[in-house]
Amino acid sequence: MNSRLDKITPFMVMDILRKARTMPGAVHMEVGEPDLLPSEKVIVAYERAIKDRRFYYTEAKGLLSLRERISEHYHEYYGVEVSPDRIIITPGTSGGFLVVFGMLGAEGKAVVLSDPSYPCYKNFGYFLGASPVTVPVGKDTGYEITEDMLTHIEGAGGILISSPANPTGNLYSRDSLGKLIEVSQRKGWLFISDEIYHGLVYDSKEHSALEFSEDVVVINSFSKSFCMPGFRVGWMVLPERLVRKAEEVVQNIFIAANTPAQYAACEAFDREHLERVRQTYRKRRDFLYDALKDVFEIEVKPEGAFYIWADISRYSEDAVSFCHSLLEEKAVAITPGVDFGSNNTNHHVRFAYTRDIEELKEGIRRIKEFLG
Repeated sequence: MNSRLDKITPFMVMDILRKARTMPGAVHMEVGEPDLLPSEKVIVAYERAIKDRRFYYTEAKGLLSLRERISEHYHEYYGVEVSPDRIIITPGTSGGFLVVFGMLGAEGKAVVLSDPSYPCYKNFGYFLGASPVTVPVGKDTGYEITEDMLTHIEGAGGILISSPANPTGNLYSRDSLGKLIEVSQRKGWLFISDEIYHGLVYDSKEHSALEFSEDVVVINSFSKSFCMPGFRVGWMVLPERLVRKAEEVVQNIFIAANTPAQYAACEAFDREHLERVRQTYRKRRDFLYDALKDVFEIEVKPEGAFYIWADISRYSEDAVSFCHSLLEEKAVAITPGVDFGSNNTNHHVRFAYTRDIEELKEGIRRIKEFLG
């Protein structure tokens, strides 16, 4: 039976995480989950919501107070005006992608993705009938999709850009982002911007797709820079023409996001705390990059997120076997590149610097020992 489900691949990093958690003393450099705590204000607000028995359904679009706070964030951080009416709260970014990919799939439209990219994108596409069209990217363009790569693609309904990106940490410049939005709108595509790693940019300033157009979809979450992964709260900003239909989909597939977590998220915009988080990950990025750059080939120094994408071809042509052996022999968990696509990914691995520097040092020591 050849169904859409047959095309869905395992999310390999979660399998690696499960195995590593059974190994005492394992060094975790595999999963993109922040190890830092959210602002104390978030925890207090969550506890208060439970004590006050505020765990009823919210409206499908989410708490108005949270949508208003997110709207303020766009004004403060990016200098753009976004009406709370265009914001829908979702169960993490995954909820937002399910809605948007489902809307594309309902029209029989494909979505353009880079290869490598976050593995769940293509699986969302397969599941919801928005067949992914992958564009190979590499070090020659800094792992960016460029305008020239899109000229031959027909029949798509959307393009998804992640900046900063998982697994490479590359950041689209303002100019590059603007050009891709222009191209997508000229082709009649829906431009979808995954901005989940905004707030974790180290050497420059990230730009939101909303700085260029209101006719884009932006998807974000409190899981990464806000350090709230298990709260499962994200949001999407939609063009006005799509808001009502998206709300109807939300009403049916998940009703509303977690209510106490929404109250907690209202308190997440603690700028001092968020800056401490950013600086902590910047220090880890600098440490791990310097420690790895002479061991592996690192084609692009990551500008954001909390990953390093490394070429292991001087040691192995099989990233899965390499990662498996490293885990079994040295209890160091990293992610094979094939989790993120098929474009030369079997020669790459991803390191996550979501552990403190002492643990990262131990991981480097074991890796060098493993490599002899």
